[in-house]
Parts: sequence; structure tokens; C-alpha cells
Amino acid sequence: MRYTESMSKETTVCILGMVVFFIPFAGLPREYKEWALIVSGVLLMMVGYSLRRISFLRSIEDGNGGKIGEVFRESGVILQKEQSDEVDQKLQI
Repeated sequence: MRYTESMSKETTVCILGMVVFFIPFAGLPREYKEWALIVSGVLLMMVGYSLRRISFLRSIEDGNGGKIGEVFRESGVILQKEQSDEVDQKLQI
């Protein structure tokens, strides 16, 4: 895997996971532990959602910058046929 922005997000998830694991064993007052777990949990949710979104967007790209899927392909084929029919009609006139 080449270095991308998602690698730093994956590292963030790993580090936050370690923080969540070690906070209960830290000698911090209870209130600090609660806040640290809340903040870590929220950050984990945000980074996890971002990674999932990036993965989904990558899965629907066709490599040429376009999107793949039934709706996009069918629309493209229909539009191409309509445009070629219009061009044929104009050439015949």
C-alpha cells in the first residue's frame, strides 16, 4: 500500500485504540479518565467514518475518474445512443 492520507488516519485509529485501552490503568482522577474516553471515542468514530467513506468512494471508481454502478453506466449508454441518434439525424438533413 502506498503512503496516502488514509495511512495517517489508520495510525490515528491505532493510537486512539491504545489510549482507550490504557486509560483505565492510568493513575488519573476518575473525571479525567471519563473525559479522555469520551474524547477518544468521538475521535475514533469520526476517523472510522472517514476511512469507511474513503473506502466506499474508492470502490465505486472505475480508474478513469468516473464512477461505476448500474445507474451511471446505464445513463451513460442511453445518453450516448441518444446523442449518436441526434447526430445521425442532423447529418441526414
